[in-house]
Amino acid sequence: MDDRLKKVIDESENIVFFGGAGVSTESNIPDFRSESGLYHAQQKYGNSPETMLSHTFYKNNTEMFFKYYKENLIYPEAQPNDAHKALAKLEQTGKLKAVITQNIDGLHQKAGSVNVYELHGSVLRNFCERCGKSYDVDYIMDEAHCKHGIPHCECGGIIKPDVVLYEEMLNENCIQGAVDAISKADTMIIGGTSLVVYPAAGLINYFQGKNLVLINKTQTPYDGKASLVIYDSIGKVMRLE
Repeated sequence: MDDRLKKVIDESENIVFFGGAGVSTESNIPDFRSESGLYHAQQKYGNSPETMLSHTFYKNNTEMFFKYYKENLIYPEAQPNDAHKALAKLEQTGKLKAVITQNIDGLHQKAGSVNVYELHGSVLRNFCERCGKSYDVDYIMDEAHCKHGIPHCECGGIIKPDVVLYEEMLNENCIQGAVDAISKADTMIIGGTSLVVYPAAGLINYFQGKNLVLINKTQTPYDGKASLVIYDSIGKVMRLE
């Protein structure tokens, strides 16, 4: 682990981590704008990711939505990387109180983190829009449970992924929990995000603690407000020896 970061952690008692797509890219999950990411995929579909992953498109073009969704957002082979593992260990020590993530892959929990606020939901959770029954990701990926590629519940209803689509509101309870954790923290570590996607990026404004640490490969609008800025890979910076 970076010595400067380790010093901050050693001196902290209440840490919150806020992470973006850069945390997952090191587990080979592409972000929106990478060469292999969702924007690259739009050449095949003729629409932007914002359109394909919108509530309107889901309702009006459900079959095409699921084709795009399954091909571009589900990564069953992905495994937690060094950042996920370090955060899980840090939570076990009692210093890290919460992980707040914009990612939908469930890798923080897979690494062992417990108190995770998933701002944009999770591909691992799915529910029937008719009866509310829950299903895992394997069920919706199994074509035996699909009609024209659309996963259906035993009751006949369509199974919707528990992810926040464009045009949908973030979960209020999740937001409130994240705000509460941030407002109580003495240290906030932000990693793998350019802090330009709102409303999630606005959560940083609730932090009133001592140490604001930014770890990202490129600059962010909040670099000038941070007590420590590290331009590097989040996994490399947080890797436990």
